[in-house]
Amino acid sequence: MIVLGIVGSPSVGGRTDAAVAGLLAGCSGAEVSKLSLADTDVPTVLDAMEAADAVVFGSPTYRASFSSLLRSLFESAERGRYTTETTAHLARTTAAIVMTNNAPEHFLAQDSLRSLLAGFYGCQVLSPGLVLSHPHFDGTELTADAAELAAAHGRALVDLTNAVRTSPALQALEPQV
Repeated sequence: MIVLGIVGSPSVGGRTDAAVAGLLAGCSGAEVSKLSLADTDVPTVLDAMEAADAVVFGSPTYRASFSSLLRSLFESAERGRYTTETTAHLARTTAAIVMTNNAPEHFLAQDSLRSLLAGFYGCQVLSPGLVLSHPHFDGTELTADAAELAAAHGRALVDLTNAVRTSPALQALEPQV
């Protein structure tokens, strides 16, 4: 199983990067890799998404939503316009969301990303998403409790991915429109 982490922050090595790494650390038995949209071109990321069984999307919260770097990535990953086929990049893929923000009250920001992934692309999205704010970090590193929480989400993503991969019914689901 291949699990790809995508860091949608303009800051390389920041809190969102640490949050994605923490989730990937829990993906025992999987081949994991991480790409930053701040320093990786979109075609490379799209190719990596196509090869992945699961994708972790990490983003800081900006104006109650995910970053423009992630938005730009999704605008490049069309799902198969004017056909009934879903995109090769995300079809039958599982996804996890990890967002960083300044206050825990901003947890609803993940809803727009979850809606895009599940509704438009037809991903099976791990729920609940992971939202980490200042108390979860010591500088740009996860605290021990936050690292365990992130790893638990990674373990759950691996379980979800295995369930989807072995279920003909889940494999058959596609967006209706």
